[in-house]
Amino acid sequence: MPVRLILADDHPVVRLGIRQVVEAQPDFEVVGEVADALEVIPRVKALQPDVLVLDLVMPGLNGLEIIRRLAHELPRVRIVVLSMHANEAYVVEALRYGASAYVLKGSEAQEVVQAVREVCAGKRYLSPPLSARSIEAYLEKAAGATLDRYETLSRREREILHLVAEGLTNREIAERLFINVRTVESHRASLMHKLNLHTQTELVRYALRRGIVPLDE
Repeated sequence: MPVRLILADDHPVVRLGIRQVVEAQPDFEVVGEVADALEVIPRVKALQPDVLVLDLVMPGLNGLEIIRRLAHELPRVRIVVLSMHANEAYVVEALRYGASAYVLKGSEAQEVVQAVREVCAGKRYLSPPLSARSIEAYLEKAAGATLDRYETLSRREREILHLVAEGLTNREIAERLFINVRTVESHRASLMHKLNLHTQTELVRYALRRGIVPLDE
């Protein structure tokens, strides 16, 4: 049986490049492509791939939240992160939430193939120059920490936090999630309270710290 993959990236050229590389492998098959982050989870549930190749920064929903949900709802699906961001906090969060591999977009194309093979074998893969030792140390430290306030947020609150951090207004978020503005305002107030944040600046700083927004954006 071939390894079945879904490619999730909002850039058609990137998806095409990945497809060409992976389909050159006789035992790989791309069964779907997604350009909108909000469509990733429904598509994965519908197609049940072996591997999801996921860009962390896509319109609609932060990639970290996609990883967290899929790791909980479909743990069988291996997730290979494909990202231009080498920020350690971003890498650690992706792995902590359930990703099995982290490949930098500046890497050689064959790294994607190697990453897919590694995760299918039950292993972890990190693009050089990411340090496995420092990542493991960070993960161990995080595992022994007290309850993360982020874990107290509801699914909708996480969605809104990520969209606010990306700079969307309440009205834009409402349109994106197909809910009314008052609902957005209510969830926003709730998540700010749970995270003990009081201003937009504090929220953005929190998002940077957590890797929700890459430091180099």
